[in-house]
Amino acid sequence: MRKRWSLFATIMTLISAVVIFSLLMTDILISNLLNDHTKNSLEEKALMIARVMAKTELVQDALEGDEAALKKIQAYTSDIQEQNGVEFIVILNMDGIRLTHPDVRKIGKKFQGGDETEAMSGEEHTSTSEGTLGKSLRALTPIFSDDGTQIGVAAVGISLAKVNEVMSEGKWIIVYGSLLGLIAGIVGAYILASYIKRVMFNLEPAAIAKLLQERSAVINSVREGIIAVDMQGNITLVNQSAIDYLQKLGLNTNPIGLPISSYIPSKGLDRVLAKGEEQLDEELTINGTTILVNRVPVKVDKKIVGALSTFRDKTEIKKLSDQLSGVKTYAEALRAQSHEFMNRMQVIIGMLHMKNYDRLKEYLDDIVDQQSGDISAITSNIKDPVIAGLLLGKLSYAREKGAVLNISIMTVVPELTAAVSYEIITILGNLLDNALDAVENSSTKEIELKFAKTGGMIEMIVKDTGKGITKEEEALIFEKGISSKGVNRGYGLYLVSESLRKLHGKIELESAPDVGTIFKASIPYVKEENGR
Repeated sequence: MRKRWSLFATIMTLISAVVIFSLLMTDILISNLLNDHTKNSLEEKALMIARVMAKTELVQDALEGDEAALKKIQAYTSDIQEQNGVEFIVILNMDGIRLTHPDVRKIGKKFQGGDETEAMSGEEHTSTSEGTLGKSLRALTPIFSDDGTQIGVAAVGISLAKVNEVMSEGKWIIVYGSLLGLIAGIVGAYILASYIKRVMFNLEPAAIAKLLQERSAVINSVREGIIAVDMQGNITLVNQSAIDYLQKLGLNTNPIGLPISSYIPSKGLDRVLAKGEEQLDEELTINGTTILVNRVPVKVDKKIVGALSTFRDKTEIKKLSDQLSGVKTYAEALRAQSHEFMNRMQVIIGMLHMKNYDRLKEYLDDIVDQQSGDISAITSNIKDPVIAGLLLGKLSYAREKGAVLNISIMTVVPELTAAVSYEIITILGNLLDNALDAVENSSTKEIELKFAKTGGMIEMIVKDTGKGITKEEEALIFEKGISSKGVNRGYGLYLVSESLRKLHGKIELESAPDVGTIFKASIPYVKEENGR
């Protein structure tokens, strides 16, 4: 398989080729222009000298036969020739005979080149011809007497070798300039290619395309909706799950490039863009549907360039949470009851070995009374089977932990909807778990749970004999992540406060060091016949 060029090599080659081609074309054009300009300049120089010769009185006198002038004219033209750096200045009479010439042996002989005809006819012109001194650039100007009669021709010649030498000097300047331009172009190409590679994290275009495809596949395979916005709040990325969610919410247009505020309330994202603070697990209601939203800033080189929002229908999360909560409660109850059962079986086996049948009968009667009493006391007043199951499980779990859990039910708790039942399980489960943790190292491990009805509110009071809570801890105890139990803790009481907020309830706290803590959670009483 043919090896593909790298991006660096491609950029270097392409830019270098463009620079070389541009410089070559420029070199050709400038060289031609310079050659033309040089030739024109030399022609103008030769013409100017020829015109001066034609107007010189000494030259005119010599052509009219003045002997004194004829003697001086050769020296005069030689001086002018030397001063101006031309190859020759030749004065011709109307018969084409030379009166002057750099080679005195040629004086008096016929002018060679054949280009003097036009000048003999009174027309000034330039030409390139070959004479006795070789090829030269010539300017020929007619010479007139005072009465206007043409009496001769002034011919000024510049050697073509001299012309080519001047042109070559200019050409080498162009070549040197082109080489410098080529070097600058190659260096610039190297810098540009290096910069592009650095910006692209040294990845090749094929690798970037593959990463883009993989990123798109990963983003679209996630069940959570994902929306990214730029600093202006315009949507720059949205995955398929987000599009599906938005369509369920009645928002059907393509969101790319549109303001996020056109679809969902953007105050949260505005704060994230402004302050760079994360917002996690916040509830947002759109068209009657509640979703859980996470918002985080997107940073490049520690600078905020946008924000990312992920969200999911709370109903789906709640279903998973309900399943997890139910399984956890059931598992705790089974584990605790299994432990209790094994302890009691060991007692029964021991009494059988000792043949202490009377004591065994009393023990079994006590077990039956205790179990039936617990079940009867709870199920007769707690009509919601999920909450009743939770309490029975916590009773067994408390006994397993060596603690005493006393449950006092002063009012009937009706069967509730799944949503309300879930929130109450969250409240009771976390309060009882915290109480069990609080009494773990106490000499008196007692916990009391009391249900009461006061002024249209159901009160759930959890009292423990733990070490208590300090005033400093009380001020922060319901905030997310605040705990004295170590890392990855501190969510229980935050969830309790969130559940109470959803049920329009409240919670009160009383605590005394080395005495214990009382949590009183109150929610509006819900009548059974309302089905809620």
